[in-house]
Amino acid sequence: MPETVRETVEKLRAKILYHAKKYYVEDAPEISDYDYDMMYAELLRLEAEHPELDDPASPTHRVGGKPLEKFGKVTHAVQMNSLSDVFSFAELEEFLDRVRETVEHPLYSVEPKIDGLSVSLRYENGVFTQGATRGDGFVGEDVTQNLKTVFSIPLKLPEPLNLTVRGEVYMPRANFERLNASREQAGQSLFANPRNAAAGSLRQLDPAVTAERRLDIFVFNFQEGHLWADGHEPTSHTETLNRLRELGFHVLEETTVAESADAIEAHIRKLGDLRDTLAYDIDGVVVKIDRLADRRTLGEGTNTPRWAAAYKFPPEQKQTKLEDISIAVGRTGVLTPTAVLSPVRLAGTTVSRATLHNAEFIREKDIRIGDVVTVQKAGDIIPEVVRSHPELRAGELPAYRMPERCPSCGEPVFYDADEGAATRCTNSKCPAQLSRGIEHFASKDAMDIEGMGPQIVEALLAGGLIADAADLYRLRAGELAELDRMGEKSAANLIAAIERSRNAGLERLIYALGIRNVGEVAAAQLAQHFGTLEACMSATTEELCALPDFGEITAACVVNFFTHPQNIDLCRRLTEAGLLTTPVRLPQSDRLAGLTFVLTGTLPTMSRDEASELIKNAGGKVSGSVSSRTSYVVAGDAAGSKLTKARALNIPVIDEDELKRMVESSFTEKSL
Repeated sequence: MPETVRETVEKLRAKILYHAKKYYVEDAPEISDYDYDMMYAELLRLEAEHPELDDPASPTHRVGGKPLEKFGKVTHAVQMNSLSDVFSFAELEEFLDRVRETVEHPLYSVEPKIDGLSVSLRYENGVFTQGATRGDGFVGEDVTQNLKTVFSIPLKLPEPLNLTVRGEVYMPRANFERLNASREQAGQSLFANPRNAAAGSLRQLDPAVTAERRLDIFVFNFQEGHLWADGHEPTSHTETLNRLRELGFHVLEETTVAESADAIEAHIRKLGDLRDTLAYDIDGVVVKIDRLADRRTLGEGTNTPRWAAAYKFPPEQKQTKLEDISIAVGRTGVLTPTAVLSPVRLAGTTVSRATLHNAEFIREKDIRIGDVVTVQKAGDIIPEVVRSHPELRAGELPAYRMPERCPSCGEPVFYDADEGAATRCTNSKCPAQLSRGIEHFASKDAMDIEGMGPQIVEALLAGGLIADAADLYRLRAGELAELDRMGEKSAANLIAAIERSRNAGLERLIYALGIRNVGEVAAAQLAQHFGTLEACMSATTEELCALPDFGEITAACVVNFFTHPQNIDLCRRLTEAGLLTTPVRLPQSDRLAGLTFVLTGTLPTMSRDEASELIKNAGGKVSGSVSSRTSYVVAGDAAGSKLTKARALNIPVIDEDELKRMVESSFTEKSL
């Protein structure tokens, strides 16, 4: 008897799901890509011809969503708390002592802390219906369509269960390396680490882009509902993990149950030793009470459970050889030494270069070419040399000396002891300074000329098409199309981006000029106070020093910049090119006047740029770093070192909702 279309569709779905798991989850494909694609195409055809057979759990729904305009809000049925961090075994012992004061003979689940993005997954009648980011713990973003592209998330469970689970979305190291290699080839900016790549990929409005990034997930907590159809209630966390594994979820294997502090610490050390060999990044180890009844006894704190703590690994350090020291010339003429290293795996990426800051740093650390050096990533992002090891030198190595001439233009350099021990080239025509200056001018936080990367800038300068930033506004698509690897469409897109930048506004224009010591906050102050580029150019040192947070050094840099003839000419030509030389908009209220905010983590419903605009429109300022002058830190999901510093300085920490309340209602600091 010939099988029905329904039977054919169900068999195709089962085969595709099996082979997708083999390929995407187990990395052990059994058929060719061509055979898989043919099966997938056949399923698409049959589902299109028979819409009555549509099933939300079909593999064709993995990347079936249309691009979104924005993510919707999701209120979590169970609050997604963060964990309290401990940074030493002594602090971990304190946590264990507090537990033992309440619970007799506790058992602990000790498991790797995945360095990713926390999400919740909801299933109704066994079908995956909604996925959301953690957000502020109460409200997150609806990223269901993007989570459907993660092949290790089952779209349908083997039983019709209603439940919610929590997991950590991450990018496997191999996929991260592949992604950055392709971005580098395309001239795009690189992701700093797998966690940043995973977070950026999960928040793409187009699910097809997320699918290309090949994210993965580990499910680590049962949140609510029923894990068994017969109503069985689990008694331990370990039992829930075993059941989640049975239901098809991707669950960590490197987990153990421990009774004593010694056993916990031994497993933490074991995971630390395994860190380099894992296919994914971990930044610590989570210690949880295993028995669920004991968890209920301990209860929840305001923002963190009392039954769990996260032991955070110290920054990972490795030894490698310093092969050479290269010199880069920045847009302000500063010569920055960079260590060229024998490649070493560090905090999730292969590191071959690290910052050496300046000549004074090299002298103090006695760093010499040929040395064995210890490197780490500051904040797990920026590689830096921690120390050299003179005791490991094979013979005498000469002390390093900074070059006496600029490696870009050949002009003499001078040592600027007044500004952070900088070695500086003062030739305003220096090619490296010119190139870096134009790159800065076009950067996202400045004029935001999309597509104007370093390679394009170098090609424009080499071809004689531009000599400074003002020349960008005289370019024509035909000229650009003749550049290597440009093409007519790319040229047209770049011209359109340049045209859009004419209306970026005075705040961005001042920042784009690259005045020393003038960042985004200072540029916004200048724009709002003086109102026009001409007024900024005429400002006196006394007028500038009267601005909040403006000191004599910054004021002198502004005055000095606008006294140089080439800078005056540049501003004149930018004005003649039709650039907007007044603020885009004035603050709509003064509710946040006098307050400085720092943003950290992923906010539930707003991007960083949107939150910044909200603050500025209410008269507040946005800073990129936390200091004693910070008024509030706005923290979202996976807030990092800025949140830690804010707590250390006793700076108030608020969430997105509190920020909106401050903007929308009458507000005084005393009311918080």
